[in-house]
Amino acid sequence: MRATVYHGKGDVRVENVPDPKIQQPTDAIVRITHACICGSDLWFYRGLDDWQPGWRTGHEWMGIVEAVGSEVRTVKKGDRVLAPFAFSDGTCEFCAKGLQTSCVHGGFWGGKANDGGQAEAVRAPFADGTLVVIPPSVENDDTILTAILPLTDVMSTGHHAAVSAGVQPGKTVAVVGDGAVGLCGVLAARRLGAERIIILGRHDKRLELARLFGATDFVSSRGEQAVAEVMEMTKGGAEAVLECVGAQSAMDTALGIVRPGGAVGYVGVPHGSSEAVDLSHMFTSNITLRGGVAPARAYIPELLADVVAGKLDPSPVLDLTIDLNGVPSGYAAMDERKAIKAMVKP
Repeated sequence: MRATVYHGKGDVRVENVPDPKIQQPTDAIVRITHACICGSDLWFYRGLDDWQPGWRTGHEWMGIVEAVGSEVRTVKKGDRVLAPFAFSDGTCEFCAKGLQTSCVHGGFWGGKANDGGQAEAVRAPFADGTLVVIPPSVENDDTILTAILPLTDVMSTGHHAAVSAGVQPGKTVAVVGDGAVGLCGVLAARRLGAERIIILGRHDKRLELARLFGATDFVSSRGEQAVAEVMEMTKGGAEAVLECVGAQSAMDTALGIVRPGGAVGYVGVPHGSSEAVDLSHMFTSNITLRGGVAPARAYIPELLADVVAGKLDPSPVLDLTIDLNGVPSGYAAMDERKAIKAMVKP
């Protein structure tokens, strides 16, 4: 089969690799029908993560089950399924708590040891604990399937930021970052009833999409100027702040614009932001910091129900569609900010 393989900075290639096979009785083999390129993929693409040549890429995907192991009970051949960006056994202590990304036997798609989703097929470990069956009523509706695809990562991650920040009806929310996760954070905040949603970003196309998703206010400046503008427009800060970038500057901004007694939900993959956090400011202002890697598997059922019901549609973040051979060009387009998020349809 064909799969995308990392070779070095700015170099991903679609190559022939061995077909996946059932290795454990809890496995499933899934033929990929939809996948994505993630903003977090750009970290290794830009040479900022310690990735090695030969590693597989892609952690957001949907597909049709081709085969299952002898112990798989909840999915069967022919089912259309989506997968969260991390696989999990569904039975350990942390899975039971809804924290599947900390599963003691789990892991993440792609990398050194696992199949990636930017491919024709994958071996899915722990099929029962990981895969979610898409309702038969919409399994052939491509419009709905496209709206479901972001639940594999960015919509679930934006929701995690909103939940971690304690977004509630009537609150004022600020979102730091206008990438796919930040935009989905806007959508999540609106879904949870936020009255005012401020997005901090610099790209007109993305800010227009944020408006469509429910943003009410826009700040295009950075650093201290951005903090001053948000503090002025909110008269003291937002009650909930979603940090959706992962850079030190984004965390500094998030902590600078949260209201005393408020909370920051951070979901941006840390790149530099782990070096320093202003604990003195957090202490004196009683600011809560929560978040981390989103347990997408815990959130997918409720979000999926809303997508199927027509209440939630994050699909506009998928502004570029490519086939599998076009994956390298999709990385380049996102790296150059010519696209928010590429959808791959092998």
